Amino acid sequence: MADDIDDLLDEVEDKFVKGKKRLEKKTVQPKSTRRRPEDDEMDKIIEDICGQNEPAIECNSVKKIPSKTSQRRPVISKCFPLSIGGSSVTKGHGNSVNKRSCDTIRCTSCDFKVASFDDFDWDSSTDYLFLRNNAPDFERLKSKLSRRKGYRAYCCQCSHIAVNTLTDVKQLPVKWVCGQH
Repeated sequence: MADDIDDLLDEVEDKFVKGKKRLEKKTVQPKSTRRRPEDDEMDKIIEDICGQNEPAIECNSVKKIPSKTSQRRPVISKCFPLSIGGSSVTKGHGNSVNKRSCDTIRCTSCDFKVASFDDFDWDSSTDYLFLRNNAPDFERLKSKLSRRKGYRAYCCQCSHIAVNTLTDVKQLPVKWVCGQH
């Protein structure tokens, strides 16, 4: 039994103490250049799957996908303050410097795009039900529109208004927002 223990201690000493000295002297190859037998088998399997005789590295090449931080996000531009105006007011993207009548208005109440008609005003008998059934089709709405120079008539499926000057939408009884430019 003592011989078994001595043999075991000699084996441990060879592996750990003397082996440590051997490792210090031995130069280690970089991991990428080492080849194992399993690598050759994996290359053959990949080659069979890809159906090519090219090296496995080219067959399994990873496409570089740009990160989300490097991609440019589209600039969202909304009118601020949101304004509407008569037919003499220019349509487009408005801001505090360039006062314009927004042309991409949406209603948050009925979720429809707001239609506008230059040089028209709404008849006093226009109501919710009429708009709900006819908006935004001009041919169907024109029965309640009357010609009025300088005005612009606006409507969605739940509300309507006509203005002749540049007006801030916050001052009006409508729930309209800029739909982005």
